Amino acid sequence: MTYAWRRAFTFVLTVLLVLMMTFAVFRIIPGNPALTILGMEADESQVAALEAKLGTDRPLGEQFASWLGGVISGDLGESLKFSRPVGELILDRLPVTASLAVLSMAMTVVIAVPLGIAAAKSQRRASGWWISLLSQLGLAVPSFWLGILLVLLFALTFRWFPAGGYVRWSESPLEALRSLFLPALAVAIPQVAVVVRYLRTTMLEQLKQDYVRTGYSKGLRERAVLYKHVLKNALIPVVTVMGMIFADVLGGSLVVEQVFALPGLGRLLVSSIGARDFPLVQGMILFTAVTVIAINFAVDMLYRVLDPRIRLK
Repeated sequence: MTYAWRRAFTFVLTVLLVLMMTFAVFRIIPGNPALTILGMEADESQVAALEAKLGTDRPLGEQFASWLGGVISGDLGESLKFSRPVGELILDRLPVTASLAVLSMAMTVVIAVPLGIAAAKSQRRASGWWISLLSQLGLAVPSFWLGILLVLLFALTFRWFPAGGYVRWSESPLEALRSLFLPALAVAIPQVAVVVRYLRTTMLEQLKQDYVRTGYSKGLRERAVLYKHVLKNALIPVVTVMGMIFADVLGGSLVVEQVFALPGLGRLLVSSIGARDFPLVQGMILFTAVTVIAINFAVDMLYRVLDPRIRLK
């Protein structure tokens, strides 16, 4: 079995496990979900009606088969709070969270790669020490706290960016970018710290390899050796962690949306949990998990393209 087929099989198997776990978690919660939603003062007829709507009055096997069939056909159920299909609600909020995640990833790459190179080149200098110190601080401070600090500094003090809210791209691309800049930066800073430290380590390992000495002995300049050879090889293992970084970015986006009052999936999830909207919570957890799995699968395929040795397996 080729590498691509093995990864595809693993992807499908992981998705099936996520489907089963998502279904099981909401069935093993102690108590009656319908009673939890309605409250202890609800009468039996109300509880029975909601059980029938949720499908929890049927055997577990029948519930799972019905839910799985709906998921495959794109039907994630209906929200109890909004009285709208769960899939429709997710698609309405997805552009905000997707824009925030993509902008955060772009910031991570643009900021982290130059800093990682600088940290490796100046490991014994004061500049390299400062980069390492700042990356350690970036790892230690959570995204929501960074968001609050950025609001205090750049929104309330200097008034360069709005303190919260969201402007649609269709209304004004520039204002949309301004409304997302601070939250994206808050999400990106911890990931920048991760990539900087990882890239610095891999570059230092590559600088010890024989091909580097060979390049210098042939008269290549330091810039050519670093950017054409060392960086190219050092980025290969960094790509393998990009899937995990994207999962962290997505998770951080859901939290930061609360700080900046962005109408994305994070605020929708919090409101659905507060309203005990189990179908919406279940659908959003499933959507997020499958998205992260799909991104990791794509990163695995990209790694195969970047590293020719994988193609031979």
